[in-house]
Amino acid sequence: MSRIIAINSNTYHGFSLEEAVRGIADAGFHYIELTATKGWTEHVMPDQPMRRLLRVQDMLRDAGLIPFAMSGHTNLTDPERTRDFTDNIRLAHFFGCRYIVSSIGEAHLKDNHTANAEETARCIASFVPELAARDMMLVLETHGYDHGTGQILSDIVARVGSDRVRINYDTANVIFYGRTDPVRDLAACVNDVAYLHIKDKAGADDAWDFPAPGKGRVDFDGIFDVLRRAGNESPFSVEIEFTPEGPGSLAQVNQAVRDSAAFFRSKGFII
Repeated sequence: MSRIIAINSNTYHGFSLEEAVRGIADAGFHYIELTATKGWTEHVMPDQPMRRLLRVQDMLRDAGLIPFAMSGHTNLTDPERTRDFTDNIRLAHFFGCRYIVSSIGEAHLKDNHTANAEETARCIASFVPELAARDMMLVLETHGYDHGTGQILSDIVARVGSDRVRINYDTANVIFYGRTDPVRDLAACVNDVAYLHIKDKAGADDAWDFPAPGKGRVDFDGIFDVLRRAGNESPFSVEIEFTPEGPGSLAQVNQAVRDSAAFFRSKGFII
């Protein structure tokens, strides 16, 4: 089966982008989701010097990695963060990304603003002209206790009413935040899904324990069947977040990325 299958550079949280690029390319992947998450994983950021951003372009080209997406998590309803997210859209476009990923609220910083569904939709819709000007899509991640399921995000997407705004379905977050079965939840929102974070879940529902795909308990065969039945060929981006202690070493992260490649090949995918 052929579809874009990438590694999210957030998998290398705590390590450099150079280390991430080497590990992802060595595992045989050809696509990368760059991470620009303020206060967490700042592999690329709008305030980095242009010389640095140009070097990143060169590094990706030399490694044979295509930066097709960028994780630019920002509180989309906070007026004080509007400029930050607009800058992230422009940064993603600089790298040639087709998709920009964000939660609705903050991913790792303190939320300074919340909104109801109607206000949330209005705030998100305000970014549509920027997205359209760059032929990009915003994919809203199932993330946080207020927006932890695909069905919740389907309502937001419908209220926004633009093909430029769809869902990034994180297969483990819906367990951790949404306390729901991802196969059933995905089936209910699959027509609004344009991107997936392929993330596994181990341990209790409320445990921060996200190993490589195939090492946890997410029913990926069920996930893949829902997508197949719907004719949904959205890109996959692997995100491995380990445990609160983090990985023991760079070698452990690299092994998890290699395990991810083996997992997809075992399921008949081409990476």
